[in-house]
Amino acid sequence: MTDRRLLNAVLALGLADALLLLVLLYVAFVDRSDAAVHVLGPVHGIGFVLLVALTAHGAVRRFWGWWFPLIVLVTGGPIGTVVGDLRLRKRLREAPAAS
Repeated sequence: MTDRRLLNAVLALGLADALLLLVLLYVAFVDRSDAAVHVLGPVHGIGFVLLVALTAHGAVRRFWGWWFPLIVLVTGGPIGTVVGDLRLRKRLREAPAAS
């Protein structure tokens, strides 16, 4: 898998996890549905673990530094994913111009 494909997968999963987080927060605080929280909470948790794993995989393959999985871990997933994605896409756009 290329760095760009992995980055696309990370962004897609990050956006899906962000949407899921919004739904989870809605059902937890507005609807107050414990049943929905018990289903959506673990699904969001799995998405978070997958985000950290995918970004760590990219760091191991040296597509990006360890700062990316760290920022995903510290921010809880989606926010760090978007911030890291924007930074990396800017670097990818500038790379051909530098050579």
